[in-house]
Amino acid sequence: MAAKDPTIPPAPLEDEKSDSKSATGEKSELAGSEASLIDHLTELRQRLIFSMIAIAVLFVVCFFFADWIFDFLLDPFKTAAGANEDIRLIYTAPQEFFFTKLKLSLFGAAFLAFPVIASQIYAFVAPGLYKNERGAFLPYLFATPIFFVIGAGVMFYGVMPLALRFFLSMEGGGDGGVSIEMLPRVSEYLSLIMTLILAFGVCFQLPVILTLLARIGVVDSANLKSWRKYAFVAVLVVAAFLTPPDPISQLGLALPMLLLYEISIWSVKIVEKARARREAEEAAQTP
Repeated sequence: MAAKDPTIPPAPLEDEKSDSKSATGEKSELAGSEASLIDHLTELRQRLIFSMIAIAVLFVVCFFFADWIFDFLLDPFKTAAGANEDIRLIYTAPQEFFFTKLKLSLFGAAFLAFPVIASQIYAFVAPGLYKNERGAFLPYLFATPIFFVIGAGVMFYGVMPLALRFFLSMEGGGDGGVSIEMLPRVSEYLSLIMTLILAFGVCFQLPVILTLLARIGVVDSANLKSWRKYAFVAVLVVAAFLTPPDPISQLGLALPMLLLYEISIWSVKIVEKARARREAEEAAQTP
């Protein structure tokens, strides 16, 4: 029996061949997508310019409808005050309401331009992702604005009227015939409601973020269950930091976030079951 030539490398095993084919297939997905740093920076600049143009155009549009938008944002105040009560807001500087309208227009433009901004972000990162990664990324891109709108709606139609009703309940007469009336400044009211819209919209991204982290293997349902007591404390701290110092606003943000955390655990379990089922099918197909 002839001895093996030590200079000849051993033949690759079947598993190594399949791994090599898989790696080759993944590399072929990215073939032609390599670019230099200058090309990436040029494309990034182009995406940013498109996003800024969209915001600028929508800013002009929103400025013409700023009065209507501001009147819409007064709905929680009207609900809290009652249908028969006159709503009075003030401004204490000549330019205050004008700058308030500019701020409101920018806020509305950024909100309406999100589909454009999200599409530009996806167009920039998609060439560097594998096909299965692009398929996993898209659902979260659509889920983000949906959960943001849900969070903003909970604040706008639920929490904000209750909080304003709480503040209005402090009106009344003082000693010596002094009348106490709440007359908020337009800039302060707008800053409050925009801050709460952003706070609730961002906090309602919790299931999206945790499920995405589970898809890439950073967290799992067992981790989330073990972190539940720490999450409870963190939610209370976040709610106290982002909302006004009244119990209604804080509980209005804390309770949905705790519910969303439990929903996230359930969502992560679904991701884990789908991954286990896919791995079992791949193992069954492997000879």
